[in-house]
Amino acid sequence: MADHPDRKSVFGKAIAEHLSVIGGVQEQTELLERIARAMAETLHRGGQILWCGNGGSAADSQHLAAEIVGRFRRERRGLPSIALTTDTSILTSVANDYGYEAVFSRQVEALGRPGDMLVGISTSGNSHNVIAALETARAQGLTTVAFTGAGGGRMGALADHLFAVDSLDTARIQEAQILAGHMLCDWLELDWISSQAAKEVKEESVH
Repeated sequence: MADHPDRKSVFGKAIAEHLSVIGGVQEQTELLERIARAMAETLHRGGQILWCGNGGSAADSQHLAAEIVGRFRRERRGLPSIALTTDTSILTSVANDYGYEAVFSRQVEALGRPGDMLVGISTSGNSHNVIAALETARAQGLTTVAFTGAGGGRMGALADHLFAVDSLDTARIQEAQILAGHMLCDWLELDWISSQAAKEVKEESVH
């Protein structure tokens, strides 16, 4: 007979594991800065940031795209970002006609432009449709980023930048990935606002 849940075995265990995994993220801040700078460069060049993933990773894709298009903490103009997980007509028609593996790659093929960025999210790093999307993105000249669990899976070899959370537990990986995503959104927002302020100062000095 299964043990009944208790505070220590459920809440205490989860919090301890979470803190351990998040501590590992601290060791990857240099990598996250490289990703943040690549994202900022994409936006400053007039490119867009595309996101894809399945299940909870689909939710995170939508969440982070929304933070960029809307706002994270501060007022500024909307910035171009698209979650490839939201259009049910595209997802179901492509899945029906080409198979579920193509639901993201077909959208990258249609929407992705050289200089854009694709962020693929998968706790295993082996989601077939995300792998296909990264392959298409690379072929079309997009910068590729992978958010995965430990090891990176097959996605690791397809990413210009790999953020691999040092865990095999899906929940803990997702918690670290959304933290990383929020920090990237914070960086992008600060970068955009500061660059626009500098641009305005330069224009005023010319006049």
